[in-house]
Amino acid sequence: MVEPYRLMINGGVLSPGELKYICEAAEHLGLDSISFGSRQDIIFPEEIDESKFSQFDKISFVKPKQDGVENISSSYVSAEILASTSWLTSDKYLYVLEQFKHHPKLRINVTDPKQRLVPLFTGNVNFIASEHEDYWYLYVRLPGWDKTKMYPALIYSWDMNKIEKAIENILIEEPETIEMVFDLVSDAIDTNNRTVDKPLEVPFYPFPYYEGMNRIGTDRYWLGLYWRNNRYDIPFLKAMCELCSENKIGKISITPWKSFIVKGIPLKSKLQWEKLLGKFGINVRHSMLEMNWHVPVNDKDALSLKKYLVTNFDQNDISTYGLTFGITSYDSDTYNFTSIVIEKNRQPELKGGFKVRDTYNLLYAKNFDPNTRKYIMHVQDVDKVELPGLLMELSQLYFEQLGTEREEEEVQLVEKEAFEEEVYQCSDCLTVYNENYGDITQNIPPNTPFEELPETYECSLCEAPKGNFKKKVLVKQ
Repeated sequence: MVEPYRLMINGGVLSPGELKYICEAAEHLGLDSISFGSRQDIIFPEEIDESKFSQFDKISFVKPKQDGVENISSSYVSAEILASTSWLTSDKYLYVLEQFKHHPKLRINVTDPKQRLVPLFTGNVNFIASEHEDYWYLYVRLPGWDKTKMYPALIYSWDMNKIEKAIENILIEEPETIEMVFDLVSDAIDTNNRTVDKPLEVPFYPFPYYEGMNRIGTDRYWLGLYWRNNRYDIPFLKAMCELCSENKIGKISITPWKSFIVKGIPLKSKLQWEKLLGKFGINVRHSMLEMNWHVPVNDKDALSLKKYLVTNFDQNDISTYGLTFGITSYDSDTYNFTSIVIEKNRQPELKGGFKVRDTYNLLYAKNFDPNTRKYIMHVQDVDKVELPGLLMELSQLYFEQLGTEREEEEVQLVEKEAFEEEVYQCSDCLTVYNENYGDITQNIPPNTPFEELPETYECSLCEAPKGNFKKKVLVKQ
């Protein structure tokens, strides 16, 4: 299979003018449609004439596997329309993404843990917003690593680019642990890290419905568009970009689900947009059965399997609200980010030209939450015809346990006796020193009591002396 050319779209965000330019370039290269990728990039789905690339100097055409370039994925698309961390506004995303001017060799994710539309942990370098304004958790999974590990410090917003570049530069050292990564990065660059004072909390939300015209506040709308075949007609996209410009809409956002969202449609222009959709015959009433799939690009077998499974769900009136599905194969190098994964097995090598039917494994995420990063094998080596029944079985299991996990956790909390935890808090900036985490920014290992800190210890954020820290008692259940 020929690897298609892609256009890197920083954070999945681009202006109507940029999208229109891309559409015009695609037309000149003989295309009548473009597609979107799971890393929120743009794909030119057909073979194109490389000799004409020089005519489009604003576009960098890449083949990720060949060129070693990756797109930066972000949850900018969810800002203002889904649950979000209060300080992480649309403008903040844009300021942060603007730092990344190089072509990254690693997959970078910049996400809000309170939204569910964009996966948190599918990158090699995953920046996830903390409760502290302008500070991010960093979860690292370098090529060859089996698991994602938490970097032992919070990252300052304006250090994100140089830390990622430093991680790229240390790959030659082949670091095997997150501690090695931290030490090498700290030796290479100066940073404004902050001490980790609490673990990352990722609340569970069912996967959202992201299509159609939806209201924001009292006077604006957002529009989500999904096309089943992931081929978006260029005449429609150009007309839409022109309407965006008329309505002073500055940004268009690509999702990881082969779709895109336009935010900020004025109330007075809603009819104009409905006319545009009607003129081009655009359907905005797809079933969730259709929209919650991650399928490899230009993989006809995977698309055929998805269609077969969705048809079976539809015929049996099965609800998959809140669930997501992924189709992958034994040789895929992408990280799973769906509730349920259908994995195609390698075919055995048989003599005499014999062919055997494909078999599949079925896995599901712990609690059906892909952000747990833990997958449970449900069945192995099953035939295609068995998949619909098994998926319906998993869907029923999901609805049976939906909410019960949280109830069990709450019961466990109530049953635990209350205990007091002592921490020390800086009087100036309110940074907490928690001995459970230590302070890696100053080479203080975990489980170091505050009393044993050297007298030269300073607040990792504002550099206040040790004497400025006051004991605070937290009562926990």
